Amino acid sequence: MIELVRSNDPVLLSFLSVLLKDAGIAHFVADGHMSILDGSIGAIPRRLLVDEGEIDTARRLLHDAELGHELSDPS
Repeated sequence: MIELVRSNDPVLLSFLSVLLKDAGIAHFVADGHMSILDGSIGAIPRRLLVDEGEIDTARRLLHDAELGHELSDPS
């Protein structure tokens, strides 16, 4: 899996998860439980991962939703 977005914003990650799910793109939010270790202060960003074969489609989807600036590797 390849990192699509890295963020501390749970609302953004939730929205992106729904966007990807609706598009049929398999994804996974990594480091979601790390807030327990950092005391819920958001010091450790969560990573939204997608399968390598769907990364271009996922990036295009974010660009189309005007969220391209949130990409970990804007391309």
